[in-house]
Amino acid sequence: MNIWIITKYASSIKEGFESRPFALAKEFTKKGHCCSIISSDSNHFGIYPKFKRIYNVQQNFNLFVLRIRTFKYKKTASLRRIISWIDFEIKLLFAPLNKFPYPDIIIVSSLSLLTILNGIRLRKRYSAKLIFEIRDIWPLTMIVEGGYSKYHPVVLFTAWVEKRGYAKSDVVVGTMPNLSMHVSKRLGALKTRCECVPFGFDPDFFLLNTSNSTGFRMAYDIPTGKFIVGYAGSIGLSNGLDALIDCIIKMQSDERFLFLFLGDGACRSEYVERTRNLPNVMFLPKVEREEVSSFLSLCDLLYFSSLKSEVWEYGWSPNKLIDYFMAGKPVLASYSGFQSMINEAESGFFIEAENPEEINKALNKIIDIPRHDLEEMGSKGRSWLINNRKWEVVAEQYLLLMNEIN
Repeated sequence: MNIWIITKYASSIKEGFESRPFALAKEFTKKGHCCSIISSDSNHFGIYPKFKRIYNVQQNFNLFVLRIRTFKYKKTASLRRIISWIDFEIKLLFAPLNKFPYPDIIIVSSLSLLTILNGIRLRKRYSAKLIFEIRDIWPLTMIVEGGYSKYHPVVLFTAWVEKRGYAKSDVVVGTMPNLSMHVSKRLGALKTRCECVPFGFDPDFFLLNTSNSTGFRMAYDIPTGKFIVGYAGSIGLSNGLDALIDCIIKMQSDERFLFLFLGDGACRSEYVERTRNLPNVMFLPKVEREEVSSFLSLCDLLYFSSLKSEVWEYGWSPNKLIDYFMAGKPVLASYSGFQSMINEAESGFFIEAENPEEINKALNKIIDIPRHDLEEMGSKGRSWLINNRKWEVVAEQYLLLMNEIN
């Protein structure tokens, strides 16, 4: 098959990190398919060369890549980001796509959601099958987490784009396992096939970046003889860590536990202040991703949390759990949405979100579980991830779907 992946955001290892579109495209080519990526050079996470031309055709890892020079921005929540989205769509209208083999399959991957409008146009032009890939549910996320009114003009327009994309696509693919419920709500009587193709990972990354828990412990003077509960990642409002902080304050006299936070975010300074001088908590600075495994290997239990939100009713596929599972540690998830991964792998525990008492109860039960049972639980998570979420496995799942509709 000739496969086009069109997305505003796609980066390879050359641009600083490998994103999902590139990882999948590389696997598609290994399977003998011809794959082209059409994307921009405007991504606040990647590092790109300064292109003089608007349209730049490249060869990258045996892939055809078209980089469209677009308006730049730095802040995620900004008008400049919206302008960059619009700029990409306008330039995509005039892109020299005849340089690439005509597509049998077009995958439009959000975010930006606007690209599906070009996808619908190109589907008709090339008589191709269209897959609409959803990695973040917009405009629902804007309403629930951003606080926008459902009658805001941007929300209304985005909702129209979303519904049209669902209705005009051959298949809607979500990285979250229960997206079909949301698609059904949006389409009503209309029916479009909806499937889950989750995030994947490259196990070679973990082989190249082995952990050094002893060195990490010494570097940050982390005490021994404690049951360590660790959290790694962003420390912001949407991460739902308030309940854990409340629990830590209540448990400050319990000498069995030590809570470690690794990362940065808008709420970090507030949490540091609230727990100042407490003996059972430490906040460590953000480190390079290669060092995260050393931190995780120190911990006995890893913590994940989210706020209660309609968004989570449709499931999750968080990258954080890949690091957690590969560390071979059990996971405590303070999460009230559609459950997956942890329960499938039998590698941890779910409790109600935003509930300090439930965290306390769970921790007191978990600490009494024999150490070898916890280690076995962590090993199950690692094995499950390797068997189910390597990029080659995820790509094969995607290709089976493409073969069915092509």
